[in-house]
Amino acid sequence: MVAPKHSELCIQRQCELLGINRSSYYYEPKEISSEELTLLRLLDEQYMKTPFYGSRKMTVYLNTLGYEVNRKRVIRLMNQMGIQAIYPKKRTTLRNPEHQIYPYLGLAEKVKKRKKCGLGKYGLKKHR
Repeated sequence: MVAPKHSELCIQRQCELLGINRSSYYYEPKEISSEELTLLRLLDEQYMKTPFYGSRKMTVYLNTLGYEVNRKRVIRLMNQMGIQAIYPKKRTTLRNPEHQIYPYLGLAEKVKKRKKCGLGKYGLKKHR
């Protein structure tokens, strides 16, 4: 990709030609600390026991073990591991495809009754 000891092109021009930022070229990812790995392991073990625990209960669990972590850190770690609490979701729009669909007959009556027009502060007047 980028050759740092190129005789004709500087690093800035090489990065421009490749379409990458120089900060991406110089970036060195830092290693995950041992404390972070311990937290990830503990979260994974607890998730296997209680998959219905969310970030709040996981935070309480880690705090009871003596680790001072806040909820935002637990959320970040859970997202990093790809785990999420299991809970019943809303199912308001699901229907049984085998059931027959009936038309709403009251709608036609409502449309027939509309014969009024609005007229500001003087109230409603009938349509002629």
